[in-house]
Amino acid sequence: MGTERMYLVNATVITPHRMLPNSAICIEGGRILAVLRMESLNTGELMKAGHSVVDARGAYVAPGFVDIHVHGGGGADAMDGTPEAFLTMAAVHARGGTTAMVPSTLTSCDEDLIRALAAFDEAIGRQSAGAELLGVHLEGPYFAQSQRGAQDPQYIRNPDPDHYLGLLGLSKSIVRVSAAPELPGALELGRELRRREILASIGHTDATYEQILEAVEAGYSHVTHLYSGMSGVHRMRAYRVAGAIESGLLLDDLTVEVIADGRHLPAALLRLIYRCKGPDRIALCTDAIRAAGMPAGEYTMGSASHGQPVIVDEGVAWLPDRSAFAGSVAQMNRLVRNMVNLAGASLPDAVKMASLTPARILGIDRRKGSIDRGKDADIVVFDDEVNIRLTMVKGNIVYRAS
Repeated sequence: MGTERMYLVNATVITPHRMLPNSAICIEGGRILAVLRMESLNTGELMKAGHSVVDARGAYVAPGFVDIHVHGGGGADAMDGTPEAFLTMAAVHARGGTTAMVPSTLTSCDEDLIRALAAFDEAIGRQSAGAELLGVHLEGPYFAQSQRGAQDPQYIRNPDPDHYLGLLGLSKSIVRVSAAPELPGALELGRELRRREILASIGHTDATYEQILEAVEAGYSHVTHLYSGMSGVHRMRAYRVAGAIESGLLLDDLTVEVIADGRHLPAALLRLIYRCKGPDRIALCTDAIRAAGMPAGEYTMGSASHGQPVIVDEGVAWLPDRSAFAGSVAQMNRLVRNMVNLAGASLPDAVKMASLTPARILGIDRRKGSIDRGKDADIVVFDDEVNIRLTMVKGNIVYRAS
């Protein structure tokens, strides 16, 4: 954590509500001390006084991005089960403006899940750079087979307390669990997650609207990658029934996350989600696999030794038969850019969906997610095209574009 006083000057500072041109940020002890107008500063005097001065050269300065669903990057995956994999992910995604992240596991055998949880806990103790590792997201194995997508079908199961209590007892780093709420035992799982203050998220589900209502009452409050791996409106005995997609759009008690990589969802659906939910209930997430930050080609999703093969082409990952997407290869700055260019969001709204809203969903918005006095100095600097120039975590510069 940085201890000296630093000034980030000549910036257009983005707050949750507006943009402040010709401004500066004062940082001390790894936290934001103040947002200042440039006319109140003399950079020469600051440097003479021994303070560090970083010139943003008129670029945008925003709160760092919080990715609440990411599997890998830079050739590494959370399911590799090594501390190095998590540290690599943190470094690679910092280049896309991510300053805090929740690595996600996949549906797998218990041995691989246990290994990944242990490796994450070790990585936290060793981390000195890159995006901050906030905790682990268990994506599965409690999913509907019919909506499994790229999840390994042989390990999908119903949530049994003997199983999930064992997993939850292995690590205090589990901060989020995704499950299909219509499965036997899933409502009890939701209640247990709520009791432990772990985010319960609806994902890979065939639930109807009525089943989603039961899930919300049981403690589920978030929707995993809206539109991907979930039911939409369908017919039952000739009657139309709303599914998980419509429930996510309709229910104010549910926040949603969106893979706005420009591949998973077209512009029309991004605009629809933005109009229905607004920036306070949408979190942008990458759902990135190990191929993020890497060239196109063949990769594995999940464990490098026995994960599922995928093909990266056209800016997205596919199952080998191209029947479904298998995660993205995006970094967070691409999502922010797309919400402006494709969904018509304002830049402050797009930044909010990548920072303050996901921080609030995780319950960490008192210390992260916006440029406010006393919050962690997690800051990103970018140009008009949201190309990242600099990423700072708790006052330390962890990435600077060459």
